[in-house]
Order: sequence, then structure tokens, then C-alpha cells
Amino acid sequence: MTGKILTALEDRRLELGPDGKSEKQGEHWRLSRDGKNVAWLIFDLAGASANTLSDDGMSEFNDMLAHLEENPPKGLVIRSAKKSGFIAGADVRDFRGAVDEDAVRERMTRANAITDRLAALKFPTIAVVHGYCLGGGFEVALACDYRLAIDGATFGFPEILLGLHPGLGGTVRLTQLIDPVEAMTMMLTGKTVHTGKAKKLGIADAVIEERHVNNAVAAAIAGKIKKPEHDLKDAALATGPGRAFAARQMESKAADRAPREHYPAPYALIRLWREHGGDVGAMKKAEIDSFAKLMVSDTAQNLIRVYFLREKLKNLAGKSESSINHVHVIGAGAMGGDIAGWCAIKGYTVTLGDVALKPIAGAVKRTAKLCEARHLSSIETRDALDRLIPDPEGAGAARADLIIEAAPEKLDLKRKIYGDLEAKMKDGAILATNTSSIPLEKLAAELTDPARFVGLHFFNPASRMDVIEIVHHDNTSDETLETVRKFTGAIDKLPAPVASAPGFLVNRALMPYLMEALVMIDEGVDKVTIDKAAEKFGMPMGPVELADQVGLDICLDVAEMLQSSLDTPMAEIPDWFRKKVENGDLGRKTGKGLYEWKDGNAHKASDGEIQDGMIDRLILPLTNACVSCLRTGVIEDHDILDGAIIFGTGFAPFRGGPMHYAKTRGIEEIIGAQEKLAENHGPRFTPDAGWRDLA
Repeated sequence: MTGKILTALEDRRLELGPDGKSEKQGEHWRLSRDGKNVAWLIFDLAGASANTLSDDGMSEFNDMLAHLEENPPKGLVIRSAKKSGFIAGADVRDFRGAVDEDAVRERMTRANAITDRLAALKFPTIAVVHGYCLGGGFEVALACDYRLAIDGATFGFPEILLGLHPGLGGTVRLTQLIDPVEAMTMMLTGKTVHTGKAKKLGIADAVIEERHVNNAVAAAIAGKIKKPEHDLKDAALATGPGRAFAARQMESKAADRAPREHYPAPYALIRLWREHGGDVGAMKKAEIDSFAKLMVSDTAQNLIRVYFLREKLKNLAGKSESSINHVHVIGAGAMGGDIAGWCAIKGYTVTLGDVALKPIAGAVKRTAKLCEARHLSSIETRDALDRLIPDPEGAGAARADLIIEAAPEKLDLKRKIYGDLEAKMKDGAILATNTSSIPLEKLAAELTDPARFVGLHFFNPASRMDVIEIVHHDNTSDETLETVRKFTGAIDKLPAPVASAPGFLVNRALMPYLMEALVMIDEGVDKVTIDKAAEKFGMPMGPVELADQVGLDICLDVAEMLQSSLDTPMAEIPDWFRKKVENGDLGRKTGKGLYEWKDGNAHKASDGEIQDGMIDRLILPLTNACVSCLRTGVIEDHDILDGAIIFGTGFAPFRGGPMHYAKTRGIEEIIGAQEKLAENHGPRFTPDAGWRDLA
């Protein structure tokens, strides 16, 4: 589809204009006029693969609009020349480090004047959208009279994920255009809507194919495209009492996902609509003021930092295509089956082996459900399931370019599997282990070709967790590492390169956090209160619930391995915890663990008061382990560490990562807090020697 779009645009550049030449050419925008006096304004941000609303681009856009005011066409069409889509929003680099609220307000006022200018043009304006139309790009489209969506386009406001809300009039225009509750839901969740739903909501006035663009544009200019009508609910929400009632419900839902003290943006957005939704001028002014205040907040700046951490990890995968075509997965349990399903969805031929047929069948069913959850079409779902090939005999191992072992965490079992595999693997194939904690040198000890052995540590659930630890040992070849980094990017995951060590990075950091929660339970602290303390810090869920989610058996395996391997003390594993695992009470997957589970949710009946020092008892062991990993060379880059821990554990994103949190709080204060905990609770809280290198 994108190839057809670009071909059409190239053709149009040749045919537009009465004399076959462009009417006005800029660095980022080009304006032409066809024989019917329709102006075509094409956005092609110089030196970039995607269109963003940079200062230069917006200034040039303003000049183009001024020219059109003086030389009005019959209608204006705005399009993108980029393969990826319409406009990806503002250039996030411009947001980084903002500290002057007045400067942000002034800048947003200038930018709003440009979108207002577009909205005020005296002739029909049409945004023809392909690919993504996000953030500020969506606001440009909303300032047009019509939005024609090429099939496959997506619309959305992801600003909330950066601790912001729309700032170019989007809060006003979207709540006026469609059902205000639907509009607010889009902005509060940051979720995108695809073509069909965009048409149903009234965002897209028509859904078309590329070959019908000219006819659709002509129909829009002629007023033949019907605009949606507002219903009685819209009218009720236009009143102050109606908005106040809906706003209370929105705030209640927001509180479940984003505590007000950590994430102010959702509540600022709700307040903006509740107080000013009936007055366009007042709401637009209040939107700019609110946006500027949020922009300079610690939350927004830290979430912007997280955005760039994601980009840094993404860039580690490189831009070139992966040489992997066929993936063979050994072990169809919860992890292996989901890895196989995800790779199949991402276009790979996958053979899935296991000693039993039942787990393979379960993996296929879960993949079908995942396709449905990701809104894949029936054809896309069929193709993904066709690529996921049950292989109980393991024949696919001989044809695979990459073999991923996801067997239970037993050293002898994994070594036996590798011994059988090496005789079957084709030349150049890579063997990867999904081990969560076993050092790779132990696993590779009996391999004849350890250069092509590597760790690919996915996190549970594999379809939702973004990061994959790429674990190297002393003999892993550079070629192997480069190949798996590219593969990681090809399946839309973030590679985090780490050295082989007990627990690697993420589990090495996570396990002291989880084990301290068990010690606190052993001391008689209420488990719900422990989880509340972690959530107060900003964790998406507490350590007790997380242990149940991970699986108590897995937690025990990793904890025992770390205790036997580390030269630093760790919390003792309570005997009652071992007995739970022995009894088969493993957490969510068995319906009972530290909590009782029903319909996928932990039953939390009790509640207690969070005591002073409780948060530090949980969080500081995690940060201490991170510093240890830096000191011992498990990972070398502070930013990659922060990104891996955020995307691998859910560490409070608004704090910018554990190392950023430590530096913001103050290294000396962190050291002092740990020393006090060590006095009160034992040597496991002794600050790692690496802290002094950071002080």
C-alpha cells in the first residue's frame, strides 16, 4: 500500500499546477495546484524518515497557509510523502529538558496560531491520511474540515504516555467532533484507533483506497461527504452538570491506573474538559496553560527520558533486516509457547516442539487469542497460525536458523537437549537459551561450538513485555550477537545486552526486591500493605502480587541460584515459602500462591498502614543490585540499565529508572539510608562498593 501511495504522489508532483510546475517549494513542504484549482500541500520533512512538527517545519507550514490565504484555491489537500504515515506528532527532542513554563506557553501559543489559521481558511480543507496520524499530526488533521483515511491508517493521542495531554487544540477539537466520552478515553489512555473504528467514531469522514483519493477529494470539496450528527448524549455532556458527572467517573477509572500524585496529566485533562468544555476559547487557552505546566514537571521530563531510553534500546537492534527466517522453539509451556506464537505473528516460520502434544495445542490456542486481542484480521490470523507448526518430533531443529530453548530451569536437562541438538543443527544456525538465571558458561560447558550459543531471555508474558536480555558469554561470537540483536528488533522487542552472570541484570535486580517482601511477611507485615507500599512508590504492582504473577517456583529457583552464586548476602528464603512451592501453590497459574486468584485477579481482603522505611526496604535492595551489576560489568551503560529495568520489571516509569532515581534523590542519601537499614535489619542492606564510584 505504501508503495502505491508514493507512486501516486510522484505522479501527482508531475501533473499538478497549470503549467506542470509546483506553485511554492520549501525545504519541508511543497505546494502545487491541479487543473481544477485544488491545492495539494505535501509534507516531507527533510532528512527524516518520519514527519514530525519541528519548529522549522511549522514555520514553513505557516508560510504556506499565508500564501494560500492570498491565493485561495477551490480546496486544500494535505498529505505526507513519507512511507510510514501522515505525521508522527511533535519532535519529542524539543520537549527534553524544558524548565521554563513561560517559554513553553509562548511556544505553544505560536504553534496554536498556525493550526487555528488552518482551521479558519475560507475554503474546504482535507487531510488525506495514510499510516499513523498521531499527537500533533492528529491535531493538524482535526483542524481540517475533512479527514479521508487510507485503509490501514491509525489515529491517536499518545501524549499521556509522556505525562502530557494534547496542546495544539486537540482537547477542544476532538471533544467537539466525536462523542466527548470517546474522545476523552482516547486521550486518557493514549490508545490508537484503526481505520474502521475511526470511521465509526466520526474521526474519519471516509475510508478509501489510494486509487479513489481524487474522487473522494472532489466529493469533499463539493460537500457530498456527510458529516456525523451529534446525539442527545453529546448534548447532555455539553452542560456543566453533565460534564461534572462524567468527569467523576473518569477520575475514578484514572485512579486505578495512574495515581494522581505520580501522574498529574490525566487529572489535568479531565479538569480542563470539566471546567471549560462549554467554552471553546477558554478551553483552548486553558489547554496551553495546562500543557506548559505539565511539560516542566518532573513526571513529564522523566517520562520523556523513558521515551528516549526506549529509542536507545531500539537502536541497538540496528536498521538492517534479520537473516533469520525459520525459528524452532523447544518447550511449549507458558513461556516457550508464547515466544513461538509471538514470532509467528511477526511473520516467522516457527516449529514448536515439546515432549507432549497438550502444551503445543495450548500454545496454538493462546496464539489465536493473542491475534484476536491485537485486532488481526481473519486472514492475518490464519496466516499466523499457518506459520506456527506443531513439531512434537523436533524435526524443525534441522532446518531452523535460530533455535530457542525454553525448557525448565534444570542445568542437566538443558545440557542434554543441547547435546541432541548440536548433531542436528545446520551450519550457521544459532542456539539460544531462554534461561532466566543460569550462567551461560555452565550451560555451554559441553558444547562443541559455543560461539553460536547465546541467551535470549524473554519476560513473561512474552507478547507484552518489551525487553529481551541478550546474554553473551566469553565465547559468543560477534556475528551471533549481531544476528540476534537484529532478530530482536524484527519481532518488535528491545534488546538489552548483558554479560552472563547469576540472574543476569533484570532478575538479579528484581529478586532482592521480591525476597525482602517475603521476609517482611515472615515478620508479620500484612502482604497487602507491602504491595501498597511498592505501589505508593510507583510500581505498577507490588512484589507479593508480582511473585505470584511470575510463579513462586520460578522465584524459588532464581533465589536459590543467586544465594549459592553471589558473594554478597541476600534475604533468607522462608521455609513456609519453600513448602508452598512443594505443595504446588505456585501463584496465578495454579489459582493459589501468596494470594488466592480468581478470574486472573488476586484477592486482596486485608489492608494496613504503610510504616516508615517500608518503601526503602523494598526499593533500595533493587537499586543496590543495579549498582552491583554496573560495578561487575554485567552491564556498562547506565541508560541501558534504566531502560532494561523499566521495560523488564515495570519499575516506576515516572521516576526515569533506578539509576536516575538514585541520582535524583542523591547518592549520599541513598548510601546513608542503606547503612541505617543494615544496622536495623542485617548485612544484606550493606551498600555495594560501586556506590562510591557514583558519589
